[in-house]
Amino acid sequence: MDTDALQTEAALPGLAPSSDRLGRFETLLATNRPALARLAASYATSPADRDDLLQEIAMGLWLALPGFRAECSERTFLFRIAHNRCISHLARRRPQVSLDELEIEPVDLSAAPERGVSDAQQAERLQDAVHRLPLAYRQVIVLLLEDLDYRQIAEVLGISESNVGARLTRARAMLRTQLGEPR
Repeated sequence: MDTDALQTEAALPGLAPSSDRLGRFETLLATNRPALARLAASYATSPADRDDLLQEIAMGLWLALPGFRAECSERTFLFRIAHNRCISHLARRRPQVSLDELEIEPVDLSAAPERGVSDAQQAERLQDAVHRLPLAYRQVIVLLLEDLDYRQIAEVLGISESNVGARLTRARAMLRTQLGEPR
């Protein structure tokens, strides 16, 4: 490491690594990298934006890690940071749009894909449908798909567990409509 980098770390107290902090940071990122990539992809529209967002999440984790008080699991703590960075990313990258303007028309069933659609194509179709959901519903679906329970989702989003359930019900209905599936 060069002298300038050492001076920068000394001048910025939150950035100087300790071996314990560095180990926890690397372990959390390594363990949750695929989930964080999926989360970032649900908020970013391009691979470059996704990579930028992943870097923002990593920086947010690094800065917040010393303040972790174990009031929740480390994974919930990480997803709360990731959620906040994703919201900040959207605020910087997108013009503000109301939920009413984001309403999606049902998928035209006459243009349904052939019967032999591969799993990869189905997964891409679902990911596109999730990406088109209004933000409040997209958030709960993405976190649920990452195996967070209602309590953890509520902690990450700062809402009640009953609100999580209501949002999930609405999000599932919107996804069924978008994907052309019967109720």
